[in-house]
Amino acid sequence: MGLLEYFRKKKVDSIIETVKKKNLGKRYFMLILGCLIVAFAFNLFFLRYNIVCFGISGLSIVIDKYGINPAVFIMTANIILLIIALFILGFDSAKNQLVGALIYPVFIEITKFITDKIDLGNTEMVVIALLGGVFAGVGYGLIYKSNFSTGGTDVIIEIICKYLKLSMGTAGLIVNSIIIAFGKIAFSWSTVLYGILVSYLISMFTDKVLLGISRCKAFYIVVNKELEFEVKEYLLSIDGVGTTVIDAEGGYSEKNQTLLLAVVPTRSYFVVKDGLREIDKNIFFLVCDSYEVSNKEGDLWY
Repeated sequence: MGLLEYFRKKKVDSIIETVKKKNLGKRYFMLILGCLIVAFAFNLFFLRYNIVCFGISGLSIVIDKYGINPAVFIMTANIILLIIALFILGFDSAKNQLVGALIYPVFIEITKFITDKIDLGNTEMVVIALLGGVFAGVGYGLIYKSNFSTGGTDVIIEIICKYLKLSMGTAGLIVNSIIIAFGKIAFSWSTVLYGILVSYLISMFTDKVLLGISRCKAFYIVVNKELEFEVKEYLLSIDGVGTTVIDAEGGYSEKNQTLLLAVVPTRSYFVVKDGLREIDKNIFFLVCDSYEVSNKEGDLWY
C-alpha cells in the first residue's frame, strides 16, 4: 500500500468512526424503544395467535407449543449466534448486535405481563395480522435506523451473504421462508399465510420508518441539444421545481446530449410527466422516489 492510499484509508476510517459515534444516546434510545415495540407486538399479536413471521422470534412461537419459554429460547439462540458472529463476522458485527440481542428477550418477558391483561375479544385474524405487522414494522424500523440489530437470524443472513455471495435481500428471503415453513409443522396453512402477510407488512413499514415517505420525485431527463432550452424552461415554469443541467454523451450513439436532473413535488408529478411527452412523445426520462433533498446551504425538503 502506497503512502497516499494509506492516508486515504485513515481518513475513511476516521469518517466511519465519527458516524458511528454521532448521536449515540439518540441511537440507543431508538434501539430500546424499537425493541420494546417489537416485544409488545410479539406477545400481543404473534405469540397469542400463533403467527410465525420470521427470525428467531418466529421459531420461538413454534417451540412454545412444546412448552419452551419463547424469551428463554430467543435469549439462548441469540447468545449462541453472537458467539458465532464474533468468530466468523468479527468484533464490530457482534458489538452492533450485543445490546439488542440481550434486551429484546428481556422485553418479551416483561411485556408478557402487560399484554396478558389486554383482551382483543373476537377480533378478525386479518386485523390482528395487520396491526401486528404495522407495530413490528415500526419497531424494526427504529432498531435499524439506530444502526444496531437484535441479532438472531441477522447473523445467519450475514454469514450466507459473506460465503455464498448473495444479496442481503435474497439471503433474508431464503432464511425467513424456511422459518415460515416451519409454522406448518405446528399450525395450519392459514397461519402460514398470515405469517407471509405479516412479513410483508413488517418489511414495508420498516422501510417507511427508515426512509420516510417520499414527497418528491427525481426526474432524470435525457434530451438532445435542440430541446434542452424548451424542457428546462418548462420545468422552471412549474412551482417548486428546480433543475440542474449536465452535459452528457450517448453510450451507444456517442452523440452530445443533455441530462436534466429535476426535483419535483409529488403533487406536480403528472404535470411534469405529461408536459415532457407533449414536448417530445419519444423523450427519455427516468423517475425515482426522492426521500430527502438538501441544497448547498443545508436546507432540507421532504
